[in-house]
Amino acid sequence: MVASDVDGTLLGPSEIVSDRTVAVVQRVRDDDVPFVLCTGRPPRWIAPIAKPLGLTGYAVCANGAVLLDIGADEVTAVHGELAPDLLHNLASAIEKAVPGCRLAAERIGTGEVDHDMRNFVIEPEYHNPWGSDEGRTAMRAEVLGHPAIKLLISHREMRSEEMAQAARAIFDGAVDVTYSSSGGLIEVSAHGITKATGLAEVAERFSVTAEHVIAFGDMPNDVEMLKWAGHGVAMANGHPAVLEVADEVTGPAGEDGVAEVLERWF
Repeated sequence: MVASDVDGTLLGPSEIVSDRTVAVVQRVRDDDVPFVLCTGRPPRWIAPIAKPLGLTGYAVCANGAVLLDIGADEVTAVHGELAPDLLHNLASAIEKAVPGCRLAAERIGTGEVDHDMRNFVIEPEYHNPWGSDEGRTAMRAEVLGHPAIKLLISHREMRSEEMAQAARAIFDGAVDVTYSSSGGLIEVSAHGITKATGLAEVAERFSVTAEHVIAFGDMPNDVEMLKWAGHGVAMANGHPAVLEVADEVTGPAGEDGVAEVLERWF
């Protein structure tokens, strides 16, 4: 099985899947080897990546909290939703550790997009380093008022690394804190829910053991996945925490680092 992060791994600065990557993923699929997207992205952000790659299988979304059947456009599993009372407690705690932060909540429905619910709700002045205009603005009580698969915490004047350090100290293991960008945004999930747990669930469905999985990633939210996989590959543009645990370092995302490795076998 092949598993890959998306942003900074499959996608380089152009944010377009290269022809070289499309070709090698096609060869992977032609050999009946599952290719699984493992990302912090929510389900509704999967189609633009899956379609050019011809993927119709599973995607591990929201850092392991959601398993999406791409072809059926169906959420098949949700793990570790954060209840409103916990969200309120986390918000009160983080205000002390990261004063001036802004919050957002990622919620999950039945498919890539659930028109019956507000999938992504943000506070006024919430900062998204990815530059997306997505999100329905609401007051904090609304943001925290429904179960969520992720609580996102942003601060325009801080780095994600220092935010994560402060959050971990005050949350004291009650939840897991990670980040997929250094631009002032951290992601909070239920304790023990990671890309590794999500990928393990997919592997079990295909009767594939961890030793027969190769995984690619570039940021701290990929660390557990690369450690779990039989062969973990870090991108040359990756975070030091990822480079430290990888079995191999390939070229940067902008130079088709994923394809560079897969072409050895396919």
